[in-house]
Amino acid sequence: MALEHAILVSLLEKPGSGYELARRFERSIGYFWAATHQQIYRVLKRMESDGLLAVRELTQQSRPDKKEYSVVGPGRAALSQWLHESIEPESIRHDLAVKIRGAAFDDPSVLVREVERHRQVHSDRLAHYLAGELRDFTGPAAPTPLDAGQELQHVVLRGGIAYERMTIAWLDDVLATLRRFGASHPHA
Repeated sequence: MALEHAILVSLLEKPGSGYELARRFERSIGYFWAATHQQIYRVLKRMESDGLLAVRELTQQSRPDKKEYSVVGPGRAALSQWLHESIEPESIRHDLAVKIRGAAFDDPSVLVREVERHRQVHSDRLAHYLAGELRDFTGPAAPTPLDAGQELQHVVLRGGIAYERMTIAWLDDVLATLRRFGASHPHA
């Protein structure tokens, strides 16, 4: 997937400024497709010049004017073409897994703190996902019934929730294993 596709999806869900789009990436899209503010602004300009996006200037009181981007016909066509193409399943590059295997040649207990840190990051992300799910999809303020776009957003979020739960369970297993071997591991 290219950043362009993530931007098209986000702007089809809701037109917005570059700043608003960057905030959406920080809040949700960025958990499965990361991009810096600078990358987003650069791609927005290119997509506008390629005719995929329309931009309109919005006057704001007591703040600088802003540009609001929206997807136009060629942008929808580009997304549609991409949706119909096959993509390869992702390969995971997992530095922590390599470190864990490498711990067999050192003191496995040195990784406990690092694995605990990773576990905390995933626990925090899971809590964030669950709060978003409650706010947007399952809580009392959530729209009922959900429309197709909301249902598809929710199924992606549920995938993120399942991934974080699986990762936390795996990290718990790693911690138990590291602690069991500790400094007395024969290769240390």
